[in-house]
Amino acid sequence: MPYDRELADRLRAVLGGWDERHDGADEAEDLGIVDEKPMFGGLGFMVAGHLAVCASSHGGLLVRVDPSDQDALVAADGVEPMRMAGRPSRSWVEVSPDALADDEVLTTWVQRGVAAARIAPRR
Repeated sequence: MPYDRELADRLRAVLGGWDERHDGADEAEDLGIVDEKPMFGGLGFMVAGHLAVCASSHGGLLVRVDPSDQDALVAADGVEPMRMAGRPSRSWVEVSPDALADDEVLTTWVQRGVAAARIAPRR
């Protein structure tokens, strides 16, 4: 199943509107180039050279998170650890499509993914 194109468009709107919300006044708020890359059957959005969020092939949103926040995040309805080869990830969660109906909620998840991508170790 391909990724949800409507979700991908919503992600583009959130990431594309970032500069408008932060008006470039703070260099730390500058996302730099946001790259889109097909991955895992979905569409990933790279920030600062790291994958931040991904429109999943399951219809939801994959979000990079700080591992210390994951337990609290998965306590919410519609959020669970992402599974890769059957094993739960400590630094990624999957948010169900039902939990993303509100644009404000989507924006919060994207912000969380961007923040985690910025502090990810450089390769």
